Amino acid sequence: MFVETPFDVPERPQSNGEAAEAEALGRFVQAGSGAFSDNTERALRSDLAIYAAWCTEHGLRALPAAQETVAAFVDAMGEVKAPATVRRYVTSIDIAHRIVACANAAKSEAVRLALKRMHRRKGRRQDQAKGLTWPLRNRLLDMAGERLIDDRNRALLAVAYDGMLRRSELSALQVPDLFEEMDGGATLLVRRSKTDQEGEGEIVWIAPDSLALVYVWLERAGIADGSLFRSVGKGGTAGGPLPPGQVPRIFKAMARAAELPASAVDGLSGHSTRGGAPGRRRPGGAPAGGAARPRTGPAPASRCRRSSMPGGGSRPPW
Repeated sequence: MFVETPFDVPERPQSNGEAAEAEALGRFVQAGSGAFSDNTERALRSDLAIYAAWCTEHGLRALPAAQETVAAFVDAMGEVKAPATVRRYVTSIDIAHRIVACANAAKSEAVRLALKRMHRRKGRRQDQAKGLTWPLRNRLLDMAGERLIDDRNRALLAVAYDGMLRRSELSALQVPDLFEEMDGGATLLVRRSKTDQEGEGEIVWIAPDSLALVYVWLERAGIADGSLFRSVGKGGTAGGPLPPGQVPRIFKAMARAAELPASAVDGLSGHSTRGGAPGRRRPGGAPAGGAARPRTGPAPASRCRRSSMPGGGSRPPW
């Protein structure tokens, strides 16, 4: 998982127990690759590197750590980082200690009190992404232009809204994952997600108007297979898979084109499609992100998990 362990062996002689812990962490580094999502691996690698560098700077042992060490780290980071970031650091330190089965300072009373001090100073509330509401969705779609990239952006936004999809999920969608249904809408297979790391698969419902936007994009871009959403080059041609990091930039660009206030533009992010999910509803009664069924009738769950491809639909006509 890690390129190298951030817990360097100290210059003083190791005890047998310390050597065993270092060896155990090394085995985890080798075996853990692929056990977590790419985002989780990057976060752990970054968090533990920051923690280890701080410990080195202050002449403290990172693993196993004394509870006073982790508490002091929390106090120091609480001065310069957001509370949510510091809490993530503590979680990463906790994971590292559990891996090598040593005393877990991250769970100590001293660390709990350090976190409490930080929250009293800075609060716990995080800045929330602006939710993509139905009126906002429609305004962004209506104000988009007529270029190929605008067709892509309209389809991306509509699918993201209906499925409440994360940016990584949008980037990973494939053309064969989309199945047109008899009602004019479609089912979309989300092969892997943040909450489905083993790839069991989940089904979301795409409304007919959103599906029509997808058809326009695919036909104009000449896409018949492979990635559903692609990068668009300066020459107006579709390229490789759309990187996840481009999704929030696209939403912000659409908001600027719609002449939204700067505060609204800044509030949009890759999480906006999931903001206010329980109360977001399309006209006709069905919530966005509904499972594969028509808009009328009982409100469905946000997603329908399936271990196989959906049946009963037809392949899209391109």
